[in-house]
Amino acid sequence: MKIEGKRSIWKEYQKEIADDRYFYVRSCVRQNFFPGSEKTFLRIMKDVLHKDVFENASHTTCSGIGYHSDVVPFETAMTMVARQFAIMTEAGYENFTTSCITSFGLYSEILETWHHFPEVEERVRQHLINATGRTFNKPANLAHASDVIFKFRKEIAAGGMYRLINKHTGKPLQVVEHIGCHYSKMFPAKGVGGAEYPYVLAGMIEDWGGDVIDYPERRHCCGFGFRQYLIQANRGYSLACSKKKFDSMAPYKPDFILTNCPGCPMFLDRWQYALSEMEGITYGENGLGIPVLTYEELAGMILGYDPWDLGLQVHQVPVEPLLDKIGIPYDSKRKFLTMDGKMMGQPKAPSHLKFYQHE
Repeated sequence: MKIEGKRSIWKEYQKEIADDRYFYVRSCVRQNFFPGSEKTFLRIMKDVLHKDVFENASHTTCSGIGYHSDVVPFETAMTMVARQFAIMTEAGYENFTTSCITSFGLYSEILETWHHFPEVEERVRQHLINATGRTFNKPANLAHASDVIFKFRKEIAAGGMYRLINKHTGKPLQVVEHIGCHYSKMFPAKGVGGAEYPYVLAGMIEDWGGDVIDYPERRHCCGFGFRQYLIQANRGYSLACSKKKFDSMAPYKPDFILTNCPGCPMFLDRWQYALSEMEGITYGENGLGIPVLTYEELAGMILGYDPWDLGLQVHQVPVEPLLDKIGIPYDSKRKFLTMDGKMMGQPKAPSHLKFYQHE
């Protein structure tokens, strides 16, 4: 399909995203994978966009991983989410914004369930009162944090120091965008662009100067899929899913991969290392991998934030070649220093995947 046709279809799948006053809940896992992303989101929202973003340290996991792994019953998950809505209500907010794609999918599923089965909502409300004495209002607006960055992508571009342009060639960077399955496949109308042509990341890439690569396995799962990975015997299937995507995108020579899910960047980043060790495969040029970024990391790069403050040093696939293409400066000596200047230790170089700049 021609790009004009896609844009026409994308316009049919828009969603309302609140302008301000967000109650923000973090992911229970992604701070362990890419620790700078959520901090960067808050920094951009408060310092650059001057938005009111509130978070409560008492919020808990939504139980999404447990629910989708058949460990947590749905009614228990609904009660835990009802508590999240209760602390939002108590804080005086009504626009609920979540960092996690799985949470976003679960919140959407619960709100849809309550819409169609109000008796279930009433039962959950009573569970919450019995357990905590709390009550709640449902969110007036539910958005994933990538929706919010998408909404303000032009403002970020206007205040940015860099664009997704190869400084050596003057051409737009070629970017693979990967959408978390729970963002739009479960409830297509809840995501910008629907399930087939989600625009939430593509819009960022285009407005920040890059070109989006369309390739055969663009909508294929990254390989996380809770039952695929949490059960050790299934992890070969998880790896095979990622390999199928890499094999499909490699001929298009992407400069990097952009994601909006906690698990997707971790698996697309780490599995490149695993495949290089298992089969000697590297998917980037000259033995390099394809860098994988979260949307917060990319927004921070555009705005000129220090790469190591963004947490890019924890990526398995090195990001320095991408920084060099864009022209973003960095101090190699600071890469493995803690915030207080102490050496955190350096990982051993892989057997095949280039990790250090001068290997």
